[in-house]
Amino acid sequence: MSAPGKGGPGGATVQGRLDQVVGELRQAERFLLTTHENPDGDALGSLLGMHWVLEQLGKDSVMYMSPDEFPLSHEYRHMTFEGLLAAPPDDVDDRTVVFLDCGNIDRMPVPFLQREGVHILNVDHHHDNTHFGTVNLVVPEASCTAEIVFDLTTELGADITPRIADALYVGLVTDTGRFMYENTSPAAHRMAADLIEAGLDTNAIYRRLFEDLPFRRLQLLSRALQGVARYDDGAITLAMLSRHDYEQTGALETDSEGVVDHMRAVEGTKVAVLVRELLADDRRGRRKVSLRATDGRIDVSLIARTLGGGGHRQAAGFTTALAPDELISSLREQVAAQLPVA
Repeated sequence: MSAPGKGGPGGATVQGRLDQVVGELRQAERFLLTTHENPDGDALGSLLGMHWVLEQLGKDSVMYMSPDEFPLSHEYRHMTFEGLLAAPPDDVDDRTVVFLDCGNIDRMPVPFLQREGVHILNVDHHHDNTHFGTVNLVVPEASCTAEIVFDLTTELGADITPRIADALYVGLVTDTGRFMYENTSPAAHRMAADLIEAGLDTNAIYRRLFEDLPFRRLQLLSRALQGVARYDDGAITLAMLSRHDYEQTGALETDSEGVVDHMRAVEGTKVAVLVRELLADDRRGRRKVSLRATDGRIDVSLIARTLGGGGHRQAAGFTTALAPDELISSLREQVAAQLPVA
C-alpha cells in the first residue's frame, strides 16, 4: 500500500483511514459485504477474502450479489460463495455494509443498498472513486483492492489461511495482469510472497484462471480476431463480437473475458477495444465496451466516464446504445484528444 503519511480526502492519511476501518471492523458484530456488478477477479477475491477474515474473528458476516451475476465467468467458478444472499437479510438495517472494489455506488444498482442512512465502509483502489461511504478507505496507489484487504487482515491480527490466500491472490494476479501492468508495485510482489508462504498453490490458481478453459472460448476468440480493425495508424486496435458470434459458438457472455488483451498485444496499439453485443432480451441494442491502454499518456477511465462507465487508467469499460460507427468515431476523437499534437 502507499506510504502511511500520504494524505487523502479530508486530509486523513492512508494509515489514519486504515486505522478507522480496522476500528469499525473490530467494533461491529454484523456485516453485509458486497461489490460491484459484473464482478471481476479482484471484486470476487476481495469479497470472499474479507468474508472469511471476519468469520475468523467471530463476526456475523454475509455476502450479497444479485442472482443476475451467475453463472460466474468460467475461471471464477472454483470460488465458493456458501451462504451468499440474493436478497437483503431481515436485519439489514442493523448491519455495517462493506463495499469492496466498487468505485461508485451506482455500480451496485440495488435500492436497499442506496437508501439513506446506510452505514457504509468503502474499501477500494479506483482512482476515480466517488467516496460514497460513511468511511472511505480508498487507496489508488494499491495494486488492487485485495491488497487493501490483505493489509486490513494484518492489522486485524487475523491469520492468512490457505483459502484466504487463494482468494486474495486471485484479486492480485488478475488486477495486475499477471504482474505485468504498471500498477505492479514492490508491495504487490511482497504480498504475493506472503500469500505463497501462507500455503498458496500458485500453479493450481494459474491453471484455474488461465487454462482448462472451454473450447467455445477459443471459437469466440477466433471470431473476434477475424474482424480486427485498426484506426489512426494503429493507435486503436478494435474487435467486435455480435449476438450471432455467441449463438454460432454456443458461448456465454462471460466467455469474452481476456479477448481484449489480444488486441492490447498488437504492436503500435495505444488503446485496445472490445465491443460486444449484450445477449439479454431486455438489453438488445446495447453493447459492452472494454478498453485497455498501453500508452501511459492515455487514461481510458476518462473515456469510459464520458460514456457512463468507469475503471482504471489502463483498464475501463462502459455500456452504450451507440451504433458501431458512432461509437468508433467517439473513441477515435477521445483517444486523439489525449495524445499530444505532433
